[in-house]
Amino acid sequence: MRRPSTAFPVHPEAPAAIESRALGTLDYIRASIESSSSLDVPGMAGIVMGSIGILAAIVVSLPRWAPHWLAIWLAAAAVAFVLGGALVARQIVSRGRTRYLGPARKFLLCLCPALLAGVVLTVVFATSGMMGAIPGMWLLLYGCAVLSASSVTAAGIARLICAMGALFVALGSMTFALPPAAHTAMLGLGFGVLHIFFGILIGRATHGG
Repeated sequence: MRRPSTAFPVHPEAPAAIESRALGTLDYIRASIESSSSLDVPGMAGIVMGSIGILAAIVVSLPRWAPHWLAIWLAAAAVAFVLGGALVARQIVSRGRTRYLGPARKFLLCLCPALLAGVVLTVVFATSGMMGAIPGMWLLLYGCAVLSASSVTAAGIARLICAMGALFVALGSMTFALPPAAHTAMLGLGFGVLHIFFGILIGRATHGG
């Protein structure tokens, strides 16, 4: 006897296809949430800021300009901050302004408090005759700022930025124990060499090269 044909055939592979599409959708949503809550800092910003740091260290090491080291480093810091910020802003615009405004705001909120503390302490130390403590304080507080900001950077570079911040903290702590003659070298090593080195690493991590 022939069995009656089924009017609605069953396709066992259908649930698997639906499940696969659902998982793909969830992965997309998860990736979108992660990318919208973190900031991808360009490696070129570190390279540019590091180049300015090395240039400042070279100028300050010249006998003619050594007495003006504080003004030179402050000018270099201002230029580096503006250029580095411009590179970050350009990347935000190129990747979608609305999407990255939140992460950029969080990044600044993490970065700026320690930097503002550095500005205040620079004035306090300079007016109190504690000039020798300024280089170590700069390196230390900048490292703290970078460590804090690393918490809102993209997952692929967060560890690199965290490592850079930790090295700045270590350099700052060491600088307090060194004589003033070594301070320019420590500042150049931190704001120059470390920025360039980690800028290259970040560039490779973000571009896969």
